Amino acid sequence: MQSSEFRIREIVPLLDSVRSGNHKAELRRFTPRNDPQKNMKIHFTKMSGAGNDFVVVDNRNDIIEDRIKFAVASCNRRLGIGADGLLLLEKSTKADFLMRYYNADGSDGGMCGNGGRCIAKYAFDNSFVKKNQFTFDALGYIYEAQRISADLYELKMKPPADKRLNHKINVDGQLLNANFIDTGSPNSVIFLDENMDLTSFDKVNVLRLGKEIRYHETYQPKGVNVNFVSIEGINSIKVRTYERGVEDETL
Repeated sequence: MQSSEFRIREIVPLLDSVRSGNHKAELRRFTPRNDPQKNMKIHFTKMSGAGNDFVVVDNRNDIIEDRIKFAVASCNRRLGIGADGLLLLEKSTKADFLMRYYNADGSDGGMCGNGGRCIAKYAFDNSFVKKNQFTFDALGYIYEAQRISADLYELKMKPPADKRLNHKINVDGQLLNANFIDTGSPNSVIFLDENMDLTSFDKVNVLRLGKEIRYHETYQPKGVNVNFVSIEGINSIKVRTYERGVEDETL
């Protein structure tokens, strides 16, 4: 989007948990329908859920018409605000509000649990919802959100669908055991203890292997997020994720 330019008026801090900071950005030539020549100021909030960061915008009045271009421009870490994805809060006739999620490359992000918790906090903090329990629509499914404390939110997620366990995929000359599950976004889960040829959890090449699995023919046309999982104990796991749309390792 070469004709657009962000001018950030202040430094955006790194944020923990689902904490947020309100900021202003001016996006030139990203204009509303009724005045194609007018510059706009888009108010945004930068949020992070478990290290997954987002640009969040109140779009109830459809101030952002071209959502895909805005996602690409705003999520650019060099020329924009910088984020893994864009969250838009919009009106809903089925729930308290509608959540739209776009990856940094402008593709449809599906449902994101970290993004859902962030937009839940955003909605409460901005008084779009008044109660500690509320709902939002994402991809036609109604999610239930609960505010536990100022920085702690819980979601009742959609039941997993299209579960395919223990299938083999050939990646870079290695035959890997993989598991597929759709949690609102498609995911491939690679357990390291089922794939002894892979290196240790800390040394696994998430970028290289993740990209090959993300684009593997088994998972086309949508592709998948790729999760490398190490079981640490009865109630403890470690996960490293290659995220489609971001095309990199994310937290």
